[in-house]
Amino acid sequence: MEASGGLSGHHITEMLVSDEWQYFLVICGWHHSVLCRRGVSVEISPMVLLNSNIFRLGSLHLTYLGHTLVTCLEKGHYSGRGNAQEWIERVKSEGAVPLLDPENCPNGWASPPGDSFKVRGPKYFSTKVKIPGGDYLLKPLGFDWIKSSTKLSDILKNPRNRVRRALEDEFPTDDKPFVWAFNLQVPSKENYSAVAYFVATEPIPEGSLMEQFLRGDDGYRNSRFKLIANIVKGPWIVKKAVGEQAICLIGRALTCKYSVAENFIEADIDIGSSMVASAIVHLAFGYLTTLTVDLAFLIEGQAESELPERILGAVRFSELSITSARPLELPSDGSAGSLHSSLPTRLWKSIGHGFSQLINPVGRENGIVSGSSHVNGGGQEERVDDVK
Repeated sequence: MEASGGLSGHHITEMLVSDEWQYFLVICGWHHSVLCRRGVSVEISPMVLLNSNIFRLGSLHLTYLGHTLVTCLEKGHYSGRGNAQEWIERVKSEGAVPLLDPENCPNGWASPPGDSFKVRGPKYFSTKVKIPGGDYLLKPLGFDWIKSSTKLSDILKNPRNRVRRALEDEFPTDDKPFVWAFNLQVPSKENYSAVAYFVATEPIPEGSLMEQFLRGDDGYRNSRFKLIANIVKGPWIVKKAVGEQAICLIGRALTCKYSVAENFIEADIDIGSSMVASAIVHLAFGYLTTLTVDLAFLIEGQAESELPERILGAVRFSELSITSARPLELPSDGSAGSLHSSLPTRLWKSIGHGFSQLINPVGRENGIVSGSSHVNGGGQEERVDDVK
């Protein structure tokens, strides 16, 4: 085994795509690396292995005290930690809502197929043609259905959050995988949140939309943060209100608060910040136990060089029960987030009954909602292209 000679991870990655390169790169965490020769068995410390991603060009086995810890099987892929997938599977299964098969997940959650969503194709700006979403950029990590006495936000900053605890237990050093969390704050008498977690199992490519999203300010994020919602199963009245596939720049339609740290980003999405969204969700809440909903999160491609669009991750939840929400007390954002829980019941009923007046029926095309929206608390006409 020999040192990498100070080559940056970017340069080494470029060299690894060539069959002429005769070494393997072992990245210890995200910052340090060593190289080892092709076709050999290497003794490596388990502490080094603990935070390693292994890229393969040939056959490599990492062993410790005679035991094979990691075997890379496919060129151009990495196996990472010896039990990385085991850790992900464990976190996925530990929530109050069980992980089930996508085709049969009553009162559970699942990962829907990416091709069930339509995204902008490579020539979208000239042809307006959309294509199936394909593979996700991130791996599903978990889903939480939780409630609290106050609106839940900054969930991953709290040490009692189960995903954060799992990260700290599994990765005691600072070199943790990067987690994305999307927290849908549901307006109701109680403060419910539906939280989808995803994890990046590879370093985020330099210059990619993902990196720009992480490095950009909130204005940039709001202009790019996109949601696709599919009502897979549900009563006609909900499908009519939402549309079969609703697409919007959620950062413009709703108030979004972003928390970015070294190893995670969390988007807290306040559905109650829009009267239209509140009315639709209130309507859907009454049919919650009969609904199957798919949600996909992505960064909108706004130039041809950013196409085709790629979905960050998606989640399906089905026939959720209000009683299955796990009580959780986390720090609130200190805002008037609990205002909706104090609204009189008759006012909520009035909003629910009047939802059809709030939605512009002329602004529909192929079941996709368009028309006006509230942007971070203020009304603004949503451009038609925002929902395509």
